[in-house]
Amino acid sequence: MAEYSEKMRQARLVFYEQDVLELNKILADFLDHSQAKCALLIDKEGHLVTKKGFTKSFNTDSIAALVAGSFAATKQVAQLLGEEEFSVIFHQGKNENIHIGLVSDRALVVVIFDDRTTLGMVRLYAEELTQKLTDTLVKSIERNKDKEAALSQDYGKAAEQALDDFFGAAEKK
Repeated sequence: MAEYSEKMRQARLVFYEQDVLELNKILADFLDHSQAKCALLIDKEGHLVTKKGFTKSFNTDSIAALVAGSFAATKQVAQLLGEEEFSVIFHQGKNENIHIGLVSDRALVVVIFDDRTTLGMVRLYAEELTQKLTDTLVKSIERNKDKEAALSQDYGKAAEQALDDFFGAAEKK
């Protein structure tokens, strides 16, 4: 599992429709069990991958960016304490609470909940959620690595052609 985490850390996360559908199902099942308001999956750079639940009253893109920043800052605190990083962070508010969990060293799952459920319920199901999301991310990387290589190669050829079209192809001698 550690070698997959290292591969994931080095590679950009690329998701295809099949991946997002599977991730959405996992998040929806979690919400049904935990009774949380919503769940977001973001990469550690703060980009929203997908979301489920009641999110209309939240700016999820801003939440994703700020949570990633908060997680990065908390990693520095963990290192000062002799830890590599914390795998779970919890913020308690008057009306809303946030549970943030690290997924396979590459993504974060953000659960927003209120008094309709408890931290205990969220934590109980969040451990299973994290494992299912990790398994899905690993399968996604394995399944999509050939697609990504072809996409990268096609992009390189298209960029080269566009430069040739713009600047003119170099004369062949």
